[in-house]
Amino acid sequence: MKNICFYFQVHQPFRLKHYRFFNVGHDHYYYDDYLNKHILKKVALRSYLPTNELLLKLIQESKGQFKITFSMTGILLEQLELYAPEVIEGFKKLADTGQVEFLSETYSHSLVALSNPDEFKSQVNLHREKIRSLFGKDPQVFRNTELVYSDAVGEMVHKMGFKAMLAEGAKHALGWKSPNYMYYNVLTPKLKVLLRNYKLSDDIAFRFNDRSWSEWPLTADKYLEWLASLPEEEKFVNLFMDYETFGEHQPVESGIHQFLQTLVERVLAHPGLGFTTPSDIASKYQPVAPLSVPYPSSWADEERDLSAWLGNEMQKEAFNKLYSMTALVSQTQDENLIRDWAYLQASDHFYYMSTKMFSDQSVHNYFNPYNNPYDAFINYMNVLTDFIMRIEKQSNRLKYKGIPLEELAGPTLDEALGEYELALRMLRKKRNHEKKILQKKDPVQTETENPKPSPSPAKRKGK
Repeated sequence: MKNICFYFQVHQPFRLKHYRFFNVGHDHYYYDDYLNKHILKKVALRSYLPTNELLLKLIQESKGQFKITFSMTGILLEQLELYAPEVIEGFKKLADTGQVEFLSETYSHSLVALSNPDEFKSQVNLHREKIRSLFGKDPQVFRNTELVYSDAVGEMVHKMGFKAMLAEGAKHALGWKSPNYMYYNVLTPKLKVLLRNYKLSDDIAFRFNDRSWSEWPLTADKYLEWLASLPEEEKFVNLFMDYETFGEHQPVESGIHQFLQTLVERVLAHPGLGFTTPSDIASKYQPVAPLSVPYPSSWADEERDLSAWLGNEMQKEAFNKLYSMTALVSQTQDENLIRDWAYLQASDHFYYMSTKMFSDQSVHNYFNPYNNPYDAFINYMNVLTDFIMRIEKQSNRLKYKGIPLEELAGPTLDEALGEYELALRMLRKKRNHEKKILQKKDPVQTETENPKPSPSPAKRKGK
């Protein structure tokens, strides 16, 4: 029998309000409460609530045969508690069926695994506690932010006690091999690695409603044929996607919920197909080969690498400044600073700064509150400058011993402003170059056009 592993990522960041440089040092509240509430309730109404209800119905009707897996960030759960507690109740009902697995991940949906192992471990533990407190479940399998995986990340995950983790079945990592097998980490062979079948996953996640796609319309029967036709020796297929696929990225009007219901019913009725979870796969199957990923991979964009978050100088500058504060933040007892530290680490903030063009540009504008990546950078760095000042102030007040403040603290305001201006000058040159390329590609386009296109269904991650 071939089993389908459905895994859904559930996440929304705390988006920042418009924060001017002149607010630095005066205004310590950084979040756009209206926008966050509006988006969260909109997604809850169109996606979370109806999909939860549908999945619960399918689980109950299947009598234990239908299984699904969720990974929910801590900052998403905090927003649900604030703005849509009825969604959490829906997830609790799903958890109570015993047919739902909850994965472990970073609390903040952060890229901290690329920066600091201790902070990485701290966030994972905090997330575990949140899942236990809300759903009474103890996650056994790990899923890193944006499916970011490398040999080194896998080694850290194994040291935290996990026996398996999820990753992207990227071509540059797999080569000719199939993602429909279990692999193991080359540094720690005891860590099993489950890979996403990106083609079959993305057929649902972003091609479902694409009328230019040669396979449109995608029906449950057609998709079932694809699953059933996979080689017999491939015992499972991992379908990983954002939960917002159902009702938001793929709108309700597209028939996405009906597709999901019919597909599940067809699979359950097929003698050679069934459903499973990552833990079930890890306990039942043995790895067939090592997976060597020396440089981090992800599930974002065409490249499946880190360029969506750390592909330009603005993103690297923001990332490095943020994590230069790790040592000082680890000693603070201020709840407001700890909260802001968590929210500012969300990978979405760096995603909004992306200057990637052409095929991936529209993806980066989905749920993006900024007109362009340069505004995203300036706004984030203004907020981060104020955050650094607050950390420095508390450090001086508490007089921490043995920590050279000049080594741990961020720049002064004048230094920060100078660095931002330098980075912006560099990025403006790059932006002008990209405009020239676009004009050659489309002579009708002019520089007076609005640089932000209308939102379109996200290709991969588009929060």
